[in-house]
Amino acid sequence: MPEPSDLSSVKTGYDRWSAVYDHDANPMQALEGPALRSAIGDARGLSVLDLGCGTARHSLWLAANGATVTAVDFSDGMLAEARRKPGADRVRFVVHDLHQPLPFADASFDLVVSGLVLEHLQGLELFFAESRRVLKHGGRAVVSAMHPAMFLKGAQARFTDPDSGELVMPGSVPHSVSAFAMAAVRAGFALTNLTELTPDEAITAAFPRAAKYVGWPMLVLLTLGAGDVRR
Repeated sequence: MPEPSDLSSVKTGYDRWSAVYDHDANPMQALEGPALRSAIGDARGLSVLDLGCGTARHSLWLAANGATVTAVDFSDGMLAEARRKPGADRVRFVVHDLHQPLPFADASFDLVVSGLVLEHLQGLELFFAESRRVLKHGGRAVVSAMHPAMFLKGAQARFTDPDSGELVMPGSVPHSVSAFAMAAVRAGFALTNLTELTPDEAITAAFPRAAKYVGWPMLVLLTLGAGDVRR
């Protein structure tokens, strides 16, 4: 397992990745986006916190669909790309390291969203505890992660630097699916759904890199409740 000092490689890796992140033909994003948005459902009128927002692909969709969005990331490069996009003026961006407590008051948000972040966290307890703390009673969290089975295929978050041709792996921790679920439960969440997704023919046709993962789980999606839903 990576040591805490490896955190700097995650940040610098994503700073470098930011230039091509949205144009990398990444099948993981193609698989994750529709599944996460379906799990979120109607976001109109909700106060939403996007943890590890990256280039704001989820934040901008949420804001365009009527949510009030606060988006958190610690990569200056990813946030710079996010702020350049149309609609970014409707999102509040906050620079923050998710290995530290969140800079928000208790019960501040209706919904917490996080996409493809968990593998880059040294531990899971603080992430889920803080997500639960900042949610209002009746709130929800929708969290996706690269399936740990991908590590058995030798896969983890990585990209090819277009300038140097170098294969860059920012740094990943192979947490288990049970670790995801139990960290959420220990934080006080009700686990309302857990889905393991594999690419289908449509994904592999559009993203040939996914072909070798057909029949193999690529993604975990957790839907979590913080009490009875009240909107």
